[in-house]
Amino acid sequence: MSENEPKKRGFFSRLFGLEEEQPKPAPESQVEPSPEPDAATEVPPEAEPEAPTAPDVLMGEAAPLPIAMPEVEPEPEPEAQPEPEPEPVFAAPVPPPPVPEPPAPEPPAPAAPAAQPKRSWWRRLTEGLSRTSSALTTGIAELFTKRKLDAGTLEDLEDILIQADLGLATSARIAKAVGEGRYDKQIEPEEVKAILAREVESILAPVALPLSVDATKKPFVILMVGVNGSGKTTTIGKLAAKFRAEGKSVMLAAGDTFRAAAIEQLKVWGERTGAEVVSGQQGADASGLAYEALQKARANGTDILLVDTAGRLQNKTGLMEELAKVVRVIRKLDPEAPHAALLVLDATVGQNALSQVEAFQETAGITGLVMTKLDGTARGGILVALAAKFGLPVHFIGVGESVEDLEPFSARDFARAVAGLGEAA
Repeated sequence: MSENEPKKRGFFSRLFGLEEEQPKPAPESQVEPSPEPDAATEVPPEAEPEAPTAPDVLMGEAAPLPIAMPEVEPEPEPEAQPEPEPEPVFAAPVPPPPVPEPPAPEPPAPAAPAAQPKRSWWRRLTEGLSRTSSALTTGIAELFTKRKLDAGTLEDLEDILIQADLGLATSARIAKAVGEGRYDKQIEPEEVKAILAREVESILAPVALPLSVDATKKPFVILMVGVNGSGKTTTIGKLAAKFRAEGKSVMLAAGDTFRAAAIEQLKVWGERTGAEVVSGQQGADASGLAYEALQKARANGTDILLVDTAGRLQNKTGLMEELAKVVRVIRKLDPEAPHAALLVLDATVGQNALSQVEAFQETAGITGLVMTKLDGTARGGILVALAAKFGLPVHFIGVGESVEDLEPFSARDFARAVAGLGEAA
């Protein structure tokens, strides 16, 4: 540094704001002018100033002396801790593979059910008439046990018979037969039941006639009529099965065109029995269908033609006239047809069966009766009342749903079953 240059203030002077004494300038004579540089002379580049220290940068000037800073001992590095051992992971125990169970032994094949012995007609009849016979025999037993016969007893007996729908005339006839020669005497219930069976048989015997099919008439036309729900269509199917079992050819005419179910039902019976079925659309003209069926049966040489008709109440004039039309149309092809007109009666209707017979006999010329559903009523005595009043042949009776439950009518069997007696020898 030149002597003439001003001395810089010290750090403490600048810190506390103290003015230092400025050095006196040297006499001018002592100052030598610096020679001006020649333009031609090359001026060396100035040396780059040294980078100021940190205090100089902060205060704007370079510090004259460095300040000794206390040495800071470096923090000791933490000792390396040993890595914790990982906790053992316990794996879930693997279950042992399932041991397959030995196959269960196959159950033995069920033994074929032992063939049930076929029930005899007598057994089916007595079971079917059990409600009617029970009502009669129970009343008779209560009435005649340890009691002498008198007028009051006979009146009570007559009431019991009327409740079984035997009819007024038949009930009075039986009561009179029981009282003959037995007044003021004790009579056993079994004796009363025997008299009941005898009287019923005597009334039914004249009407217990089988349906006779004339082989010279081909086809033998059977017109089936009855009210709704009497079992008419089912009876047709059962008759077809019986005729087929006898070796006769059968054709069925689905003349109940009001009910689609009746048409389908008859088709099922046709498949079961191997009988041809002639049918039309629901609502078709019944008389026209009957006419068509008769034509086919004649052309095929069929033995028996069973014609179904719509169920109708006996007091519906319009429907009864339609039934009369079916008969008229059939007779255009065969003046003698129908060769049989069977009225199917439901035994559960009781006394209403009497009015049905009257109406259908007038319209369709009823030639015989079929009584069904005797197993569903205690009014089986209505058959006796019908026989006593009309004298129409009773060809078949039904006591169940199967084909075997429709059988030709036997007066003796019926009378003994109603009275609760055993089968005749």
